Amino acid sequence: MLVGDLMNTKQREVCESQGLDPNRIPSHVAIIMDGNGRWAEERGESRVFGHMHGVDAVRSSVEAAMELGVRHLTLYAFSTENWSRPKEEVEALMNLLVDTLVKEMKELGNKGVRLRTIGDVGALPKNCQAQLDEAEASTESNESLDLILALSYSSKWEMVQAIKKIIDSGVSSADISAETVSEYLSTRGIPDPELMIRTSGEHRISNFLLWQLAYAEFHFTSTLWPDFGKENFFNAIRDFQNRERRFGGLLDTNHNVTVQ
Repeated sequence: MLVGDLMNTKQREVCESQGLDPNRIPSHVAIIMDGNGRWAEERGESRVFGHMHGVDAVRSSVEAAMELGVRHLTLYAFSTENWSRPKEEVEALMNLLVDTLVKEMKELGNKGVRLRTIGDVGALPKNCQAQLDEAEASTESNESLDLILALSYSSKWEMVQAIKKIIDSGVSSADISAETVSEYLSTRGIPDPELMIRTSGEHRISNFLLWQLAYAEFHFTSTLWPDFGKENFFNAIRDFQNRERRFGGLLDTNHNVTVQ
């Protein structure tokens, strides 16, 4: 799903100023925010220093997404594998999450951002859960942008949970389809990402939205996450628009897929 028909005049003007086709802006962009630690180490600082500056890149990405009319932005904020990091770093990340929500959510809410979470949020510290609950409740009616934080998330965990729910619901194996599985994932009701961005030069998806990224375009950049700004986001969209998305079919002259 592309968002051209849902754009306002200002969003179209931003697209045109960036040389982007407003009718081919992805509805859903997912980002693996990688490189905070390396960015900090290059400056002789602790990894936590890098995470703190990574918040600026989150802010820039949210602003860029809204300026272009992207409707859903999913950020891989904390994986289940990240729990194995040093205790001090994990605690600092949890505190940073709470502090950022307290500082940013009022402004984001005023801009029409709705916060959602996916993942094993129950594994987070209680104060994090409470702050997330408050932020989600206070922005529930907002419609400009869904900001989806993947927290204590792994795609394998998500799919195992979906399988368990399908079994518990008593669905017959004959009635299980791809659509059935999608309905039991934590992203139910949210369109699959058309574009996945990963920073820091790594070329893998690290257990992130394995089911949902089946037909997504991937954009890899060597830019470390704290240095990722609006122009980097616009470049990723530009790269996306230069792709031919066929889904196994053929394209007509208007970039529509036809099956032959």
